[in-house]
Amino acid sequence: MKFTIYQNSLQGPRQYNQDRLAYSYSKDALLLVVADGMGGHRHGEIAAQLAVTTMTDAFQRLAVPTLSSPAKFLIEHIQQVHDMIDQLTQEREMLESPRTTIVAAVVQRGFLYCAHVGDSRLYHFRDGHLLYRTEDHSIVQSLYNKGMINKSDMSTHPYRHKVFSCLGGDVPPKIDLSDRQELLEGDTILLCTDGVWGAVSDDQIKHILNKPSITDGITALLNQADKVSQEQGDNMSAIGLQWGDKQSTGLAVSTITMPMGATTTIMNPITHPNLQNTADDQTEVDLTDDEIENTILEIQRALLKTNRK
Repeated sequence: MKFTIYQNSLQGPRQYNQDRLAYSYSKDALLLVVADGMGGHRHGEIAAQLAVTTMTDAFQRLAVPTLSSPAKFLIEHIQQVHDMIDQLTQEREMLESPRTTIVAAVVQRGFLYCAHVGDSRLYHFRDGHLLYRTEDHSIVQSLYNKGMINKSDMSTHPYRHKVFSCLGGDVPPKIDLSDRQELLEGDTILLCTDGVWGAVSDDQIKHILNKPSITDGITALLNQADKVSQEQGDNMSAIGLQWGDKQSTGLAVSTITMPMGATTTIMNPITHPNLQNTADDQTEVDLTDDEIENTILEIQRALLKTNRK
């Protein structure tokens, strides 16, 4: 495989960054995952971190060097994240469950597989044209599908960021698996949170990403979203993938010489909030990054024991 990939996350006007994103690749398979911890619920960052950690850990374990079934991998492990959040909520006796959206993609043998829950999106571009975009599990998308609102109403509707399906919710998640898509040399894949697409239209995204360098494209896209979201916005996170080595930028990853059992995983660095030490701040941030990681390890072990019974 040859590809160029770049990921980044901006905190925006929010006090905390609850987005998490990562990618992992073996000799013959590639995983990308973006999770948006839901800010209306406590500890959304735990749910998001649990999502990317679970997905990348499973990929490292099973992609040797390919997954037996990319579609099955996505569905089973996204469901596992939901189950782990539910178990965490019960074991910690939390008043409400941490929640997150997720969009995850696997590229294997030149084909793209994608699954998502919520309103984090995947876009597939070719030669400056949008070939495919996931459909949000949102209230406004549902209203539009039922003919109750027009397309022009969707971007300004007061419920435009409210989702009806997520991981950690009270009902089982609706995991949408997209049709398998073939990738061609130069195709661009974007995974992003609603903080990006909510600030930058699909046409603008297409134009911004139509650059020789995916690194420059993602940087410009996040900067534009940040500019638009100066006061009222969300965390903004994106992973951009350019398939092949069409641009010959020197930044392309080649897995040709990778050992069969090796994997590489890149987690996006977590940005820390700049708090004013108010009473409200202190009640909200009561888990450090290390505590989140330890919590994830505990719940993974507990779930493993449950599955063995």
